[in-house]
Amino acid sequence: MPAPVRLVFLGGLGEIGRNCFCLELGGRILVVDCGLMFPDADMPGVDLVLPDFTYLRDNADRVEGVVLTHGHEDHVGGLAYLLRDVSAPIFGSALCLGLARNRIEEAGLLGRTELVTVRDGDRIDIGPFDVEFVPIAHSVPHAFATAFRTPAGTILHTGDFKIDLTPFDGRQTDLARLGQIAGEGVTLLLSDSTNAEKPGFTPSETTVGPVIHDILRNHPDRRVIVAAFSSHLHRVAQVVQAARACGRKVAFVGRSMLQNTALARSLGMLDLPESEVVDIEEVARMAPGSVCVVGTGSQGEPMSALSLMAAQEHKHLKIGPDDVVVISAHAIPGNEHNVDRVIDSLHRAGADVVHDKTAPVHVSGHAAQEELKFMLALVQPRWFVPVHGEFRHLVHHARLAHAVGVPEERVLLCTDGDVVTIDAGELEVARRAVPAGYQYVDGVLDDISVGVLRDRKSLAAEGVVVVIVTVDAASGDLVTGPEIVTRGWVHEAEAADLLDEARAEVRAAIARAAADGATDPEAVRRHARRALGRFINARTRRRPAIIPVVLEV
Repeated sequence: MPAPVRLVFLGGLGEIGRNCFCLELGGRILVVDCGLMFPDADMPGVDLVLPDFTYLRDNADRVEGVVLTHGHEDHVGGLAYLLRDVSAPIFGSALCLGLARNRIEEAGLLGRTELVTVRDGDRIDIGPFDVEFVPIAHSVPHAFATAFRTPAGTILHTGDFKIDLTPFDGRQTDLARLGQIAGEGVTLLLSDSTNAEKPGFTPSETTVGPVIHDILRNHPDRRVIVAAFSSHLHRVAQVVQAARACGRKVAFVGRSMLQNTALARSLGMLDLPESEVVDIEEVARMAPGSVCVVGTGSQGEPMSALSLMAAQEHKHLKIGPDDVVVISAHAIPGNEHNVDRVIDSLHRAGADVVHDKTAPVHVSGHAAQEELKFMLALVQPRWFVPVHGEFRHLVHHARLAHAVGVPEERVLLCTDGDVVTIDAGELEVARRAVPAGYQYVDGVLDDISVGVLRDRKSLAAEGVVVVIVTVDAASGDLVTGPEIVTRGWVHEAEAADLLDEARAEVRAAIARAAADGATDPEAVRRHARRALGRFINARTRRRPAIIPVVLEV
C-alpha cells in the first residue's frame, strides 16, 4: 500500500501573508515557502508577523529542505528566522535566492543553509520528494508552480500566479506543461486565492508601461518619482524603459531598491547602462525634467524613501510643485491608512500624485476569477484546497471550484494549523492539529507574546499612572509623597486638582495600612494600587495601568 502523505499548513490560509506549508513523506519534511506578514493596526510596536515555527523546531532533524515558489516577502521573508532553529538547503530560482539571500546574510545565517538554484522545467529529488518546477507568470520574475509526485499521487501547487499572455519578459505561465501534468492525474490542487472575489481576467503587466511612459512624456519639465515594490522588477524595468525613451536619467532610492536593481542588472533582467544612472545625491541639482526617480515606499512604510520625502525629511530630495509622484502599487490590506496619509502629505507639498485609483498605473500579479476557473478546469484535480488568502477569498475560490465541476465534498476549506493526510487517494483533515499562531517580531526580538501585545493595547487605550512614595521602614508611616506621574490618563498640567485628590486618597490608604500593621513594602504597594485604582475608576471611568513604587528609609 502506498505511503500516506501529510500536508501541514503553518500560514497563509485565512490571511494575506505568512505563506508556509510542509509536505511529509517517509518521515521527512519539505517546507514550501516561508513568508512573513505585515502587522495590523491592533499590533502596536510589531514590525513583522511570522508563522509559528514550533512544529518545525520540534522536528528540525526531519527537515529535508525548503522550496521557494518566488521571491516576495510573504513567501521568503521568514527564512532568516527559520534558519535560527532549522538548518536545511533552500531551493529556488536565481533571482528568488538572490532576493532571499540579503536577509539571510544580514542575520549571519548563510552558514546554516545551502542555496540551490533551480531553473524552469527542472525536476529534482529532494530526499524522498520528487519536485518539478513549472514556470508561471506573477508580479515578480521567475516564479514557479510546483508539482510534487508522491506515492499517494501528484500534488500541484500553483504558487502565486496569473495567466498573462503578454508578460514583460515573454515568460508565460506554462499551461502546456500544466496540462501534461494534469493528464497524468492530479490528486490534490493547491491554488492561489488572493483575487478569488474579482471577476474577469487580471490585465497584463505590459499594460502599465505605456501609462508610465505617457506620464513622463506629458510632464517634460517636471521631475517624476515612481514608488513601487523593489521586488517588482518587471515594473521597475518598464519605468526604466519609459524614462530612457523620454531622455531621462534614472536614480534609485531606498536600500532594498538599490539592492534588488543591482541584483537584476547582474542577472541581465534590467537593461540599464551605467551611463544612464545617476546617484540620488545629484538629483536636486538636475533639471526636474531630466530625471526619473524610482524608489520604495509604495505601502506608506514610515521610514521608506517616499514617506520621508512626503514629510520633507529625506536628506536628498524635497518634494514640491515640480514633482509628479506615481505610486505604482496597490495597498496591501492593513496599509491603506499609511498610503492615504503619504498621498495627502505629497499633495500638501504641492506635488501631483498618480495612483491606482486615478490611473491604471498598477495591475495585480494574481489571477482573477476566470483565470482561477481556467486553472481548475485544466488541472481537473481529484481534490482541491484553496490557499493564499483571507478566509473569504478561500470561500469564493471554493465556489469557483464547484462551478467548474469539482464535487463539493472534494473541496476542503482549511485554515492555519490544519493537517491534511492523503492515503489511498482519500483525504482526511485534522483541524488545528499543530501550533499555527502568530509569531511577532519587534526590533531584533521575535518572541513578543500575546500578553505583551495586550499590555501595549491597554496602555494605548487607557494610559499609565506611576505613584511614588517613601515610607519609614520600621513604622510604615509616609515620609514623602505620594508623587503621581501619568502618561495617557490625564494631562498633568490641566488636571492639578484631580491629581491632588488622587494623592490624598493614596495618603489615606497608606495611613490606614500602617494603622493596621501592614508596613512591609509589598503591602504598601498593594494598598496604594487599590486605592488609586478605585479613585481613577470612580472619577474618570478609566482603567490605566497603575505602577506603585515604594521606597524605604
